[in-house]
Formats: sequence, structure tokens, C-alpha cells
Amino acid sequence: MTRSMNPSDTFRQEAADLLATLETTLLDLEETPDDRDLIDQAFRCLHTLKGSGAMFGWEALAAFTHHIETAFQKVRDGVLKASRDLVTLTLAALDHIQVLLEQPEQADRVRGDALLAAFVDLAAAASDRSSRGKSSLPASQRKPGHSANSGSERVFRIHWRPGHDVLALGGNPLLLLDELRSLGKCAVTPMTDQIPALEALDPTRCYLGWHIVLTTSADRTALDDVFIFVADQSELVIDEIPVTAETPPRLGEILVERGDVQAADVEEALSRQQRLGTLLVQSGKVSKERVASALGEQRHLHEAAKAHESAASSSTIRVPAERLDSLMDQVGELVIAQARLQQTTVNADNPLLKSIAEDIGRLAAELRDTTMGVRMLPIGTLFGQFRRVVRDLSRDLSKSVELTMAGEDTELDKTVIENLKDPLVHLIRNAIDHGIDTAEQRQAQGKPTAGRVHLSAVHSGAQVLITIEDDGRGINRVATRTKAEERGLIQPGQEVTDAELFACIFEAGFSTAASVTNISGRGVGMDVVKRTIDSLRGSIDVASVANKGTAITLKLPLTLAIIDGLLVQMENERYVVPLSAVEECVELSRQEEEHSGGRGFLNIRGEIVAFIRLRQLLGVPGAAPDIQKVVVVALGESRVGLVVDQVIGQYQTVIKSLCRLHRDLEGFSGATILGDGSVALILDIPHLIKFARERETALRTV
Repeated sequence: MTRSMNPSDTFRQEAADLLATLETTLLDLEETPDDRDLIDQAFRCLHTLKGSGAMFGWEALAAFTHHIETAFQKVRDGVLKASRDLVTLTLAALDHIQVLLEQPEQADRVRGDALLAAFVDLAAAASDRSSRGKSSLPASQRKPGHSANSGSERVFRIHWRPGHDVLALGGNPLLLLDELRSLGKCAVTPMTDQIPALEALDPTRCYLGWHIVLTTSADRTALDDVFIFVADQSELVIDEIPVTAETPPRLGEILVERGDVQAADVEEALSRQQRLGTLLVQSGKVSKERVASALGEQRHLHEAAKAHESAASSSTIRVPAERLDSLMDQVGELVIAQARLQQTTVNADNPLLKSIAEDIGRLAAELRDTTMGVRMLPIGTLFGQFRRVVRDLSRDLSKSVELTMAGEDTELDKTVIENLKDPLVHLIRNAIDHGIDTAEQRQAQGKPTAGRVHLSAVHSGAQVLITIEDDGRGINRVATRTKAEERGLIQPGQEVTDAELFACIFEAGFSTAASVTNISGRGVGMDVVKRTIDSLRGSIDVASVANKGTAITLKLPLTLAIIDGLLVQMENERYVVPLSAVEECVELSRQEEEHSGGRGFLNIRGEIVAFIRLRQLLGVPGAAPDIQKVVVVALGESRVGLVVDQVIGQYQTVIKSLCRLHRDLEGFSGATILGDGSVALILDIPHLIKFARERETALRTV
């Protein structure tokens, strides 16, 4: 049973989200330093991080964040400019906060003190300039309506009743009320109606609630930030009260709107008085029909407003990742059980049982799709993290590089996204270090002085294609081939395609760099990329044009939990070929096999395709049938035929990891349980294609 998250874990998650939002905001602010919305958003993130950290006992983090917040308060006041230096310093401070959040015992106190000193100096310098009347921003650009008397104040009505266990979870409602008071003029009225008798009072429970009316120049987001960590466990309603020059609402309207009394009670009390419409009709000022029409319009507007509010509202819930993993495992078991039930009903002469099996199959498929949808995340959550990587590398290498992105809404399984970060970082670092030229070199070639790295993602069937493209110098084919021949990856004089040549760069220790830098050049990294993508059952395509740039495309499955497979058989053994890799199936007669002279090549519509006899490779006993089947699979530009006895058909494959004893067994990426309860191994296509390529190379040299 999965345990619920404690307050510290909750804070860590929320703080991580705030830090991610703050980093994105700072990178945007660096490009548009006068954007007031970005300045306010950065301040709110810092303010929430500080306040929540103090509330949950993260005193060191809160104290450190306080100084950054002070600097951004100066920016909001128009005293300090959101310069590149301030953004750079704040990004460095975010790295320190990340350490305080994840590994506080390993935080570098000296570095933290140096960062704090820099922020204190910035704030002090800004205060000195302000006191001398030399604001770093002109008055025309200062944030309007920031002071309490600016005339842009808004009034909010807040109904807040914390959960009874807020105190036990480490919360302090009084701190939140004080934080509200810091936002503006605040009237707080306690609700004591749930306080029990003294003998029934539990000192660890909170029985109070509060009605709050707040007049502030802050916006609604600032109020949400105050309650960000207690909103899910509280009864919380925040409404903005329109402030106009018209007559304030009547007492009855306020009581009904707040829910203190029922509208019927107000109507009953008012029924003892004559209604406004009746008085107007009696005085001859308006007809009875027009009053009825106005009342109908009033009801219509009220209903439309309620419908709009209902449509605009949405709710979310945060679920621990391990619960999703557990749910996916259970759905996988359900799919296996459903397949067994379906297999049982094939030979059963029971229409009722078949009908039930069909219903269970339909429900299992819907549940599978829903669960897989829950696990899907937009890849933009990953792409956004690379803006900081590109910014820092550009500064370190003295290169101007622009990062562009497309397809951020493309969804991918969360497990795939979690494993993609390091490979993409390696590819981006290589693109900037090796691919992008210096400004002088680019100018000499007629290119813009600023280089470009483009990240894109797009769905392609059951796969997602992620491309990292740069407009740099491209891959040096001569240097790559020379290095490959030195390491014995390619024989001198051997004819190779671009795909075969570029595959060499993913070998361990392979590098064509003339010198080693702290960024790259040791040949470590690209082999890690290859291993990671292989472990995700993906593939890598490389395309490069000299002086135009390089594009590396990662082809990845949508999910790692359940895939569509092609079930094949040899004797009594069955295997699964991932359907995303299958191109076609053809027959292989004994005459065609003998015609190949034992070299393992097949002519398919004029194209020579190497094939592997899986019966021999896997050591399956017995004689092959006269007519065998060839399943042609593809990985990038490489095509290989897998010779099997029989193709059974498409099969929904629930992937199970191999045990530790068989985990290092080459040629298989996992296993699945079939409908009859037997186990079928899932073939590792990248490994089989690599084996076929090596075998083909050996035959060519004979």
C-alpha cells in the first residue's frame, strides 16, 4: 500500500514546480527586462517559496530566498533594473536553492554567503540610488498601482476554513493571515461555529474558519500563492468584489452571496414590504409587462453567469508517480487475464461466456487507453529545461546561440521523458560545441552571426520523433572515417553509407575533436546516448550537410508498458517482434534460400536485404518447413529480414522485465505472457540489426 506524502514531500514537489517556473520566467525576463508581468511573476514565485519554506520549517531556504525577494521588490518598485547580471545571479541562486531543497547537508555555505552578499550589495546600491532620486528606471516605466494609494486597488472576499489536521501537518493559519495583511488592508472575522464543548476539544485540531475582506493592489495570483500549500485540504473560496462608483450591494444581497442566509429567507422578509416593481407599476412609471421582462432578463443573466463560472472552473489532483506505475502494472495484468479469458472462450461453446469476454475485453482496452493517457506528459515540460543549458553554454563558449522549439504539446510516456533528459543534454552540448561555428566563421560563410539549435517533436504512428537540429558546420566525414579506420570500425577502402559512417560517432571513446574541453571532446557521452535510446527501444538517425548543419532524430515508442507486437513461431517456441519496427512480411521458399548460396541475402523488389535465420541464431531444434516467412524490420535506413516458421498475427504485448539472471542476455528486450499462460520473449531489434550488419561486413570481406 502506497503511503501518503508527508508535508515535507509536498513542499519539495511544490518548490520544484516553483523553481522550474521561476527559471523559465527569468530566461524570458532576460530577453524582455521591462515586462512587468514577468517581474511580478518572478516576485510571486520567490515570495511563495519563502513563505511556504518558513511555514514548513525550511528556515535556511526561506532566509536565503528572502534576500532574492528583496532584490526583486526593488525591481517592482522601479529602483533596480532587471539586468542580465541580476538574472545571471538569480539563476546561480536557484541552483543553490535546489541543493538546499534536495541535499541541504551538502549545501556549500561559502557559496551561499557569497551569493547573499551579492544580492545585499545589489539591494543596497539600489536603495542608495533611490534615496538620491536616481532611479534606474524612468518614472514612466514604473509599475503603476503598486502603492497602497495608487487608485488601482481591488477588493477580495475570502472564505477560508482549514482542514482539521492543518496543525498536525505543520501548518500555521496565523502566518497565512499575517501574509494576507501584508498585501493590503484586511478585515478578518473568525468563524467559531464548529468549536466543540471544552471536554470534547482536541488541541491538535483546528476548528476555526475565517471570513476575510482584503483591499489590495495585488492580483488574484498573489492570493492563490498564499494558500498554495493548504488549498487542497481547505474549504477555500476567493471572490473579487466589483468596486464601482455605483451604490454598494444591499445587506440582503451580501448575506445571500456569502451563503449566510438562504435567498428564500430574504424573500420572505422582503415579502412583508412592497416590491420595487409593484411600487413602480402602481406609480404609473412603468408597465407591468416591462417589469416582468426586466425580471426575466435578470434571471437569464444570473444563469448565464453561473454557467460561465462552471465551465471556466477546473480541478486537478497531484498523484505520486509510484501510484501510476502500480496502476499501469495492474492494468497490464488485467490485459493478460483478458487475453487468457479470450483464449478460453475460443474453444468454448457458450455464447454467454463469449459475450462477457467481449465486454471485459472492451472495458480492459478502454481502461488501458485511459491509464496510458494519464501517464502521458507534454514533452514541452522537458524542452523548457534546455533553455538554461543553451544560455550557459553560449556564455561559456562565447557563442551566440538561439534555441527554438516546436511540437511542445506532443505527449510521451512519463518514463520515456524522465530518461530523455541526459541524452538530449549531450546532443545539445555537442551541437553547440562541435557544430555551431564562431561568429567570425559564420559571418565569413554568409550565415547570421547567431547560431540556431532547433528542438522539435512530432507523432509518427506509434512513435514520437524528436529532432535536434543545428545550422553549424556539419559532421566532418573525412575526419570521422579516418578515426573510424584507426579504431577498426571501418576497413580501409570499404564502401559505407552515411548512416553506417555516422553510426561510428556513437561508439564508446569515439571523438574527432582536436582538443579536449570541459564541455566535450573525450568521446564520452554519445555512447551513453546510444545505450539510453536502445534501452528505451528507440533508434537514432543522423543526417548532416557540410556547412549547413546536422539533424539527429530520435525515434521512440509512445510508451514502455504496453506495445503492439507481431507474434511469430518456430517449432513450439513463440516470440514477439515490436510492430513499430515491422515493414512487411514475405515468404522464403527452400529454393530461394538455396539460391542465396548460404550468404543470407534476399532480393525484395530489386533491393538486397540481409536476413537472419532465427532458428539457427536461437538454437531452436528441428527442421525448418519448406516455406518459411521473413519478417522485414527496419531501424533507420537499415533493413533486416528475420526468418521464422510462421507468423501468427498481431498481439497486444504487456512488457515484463527479464529477471536478473537473464537481464544481460543479448537479443531480447523483455518478455510477455500469452493468452494460454505461456511466456514469449520480445526480440531486441537494434541488437539483431547490429548483428546482421556485422555479419554482412564479414561476408563482404571474404
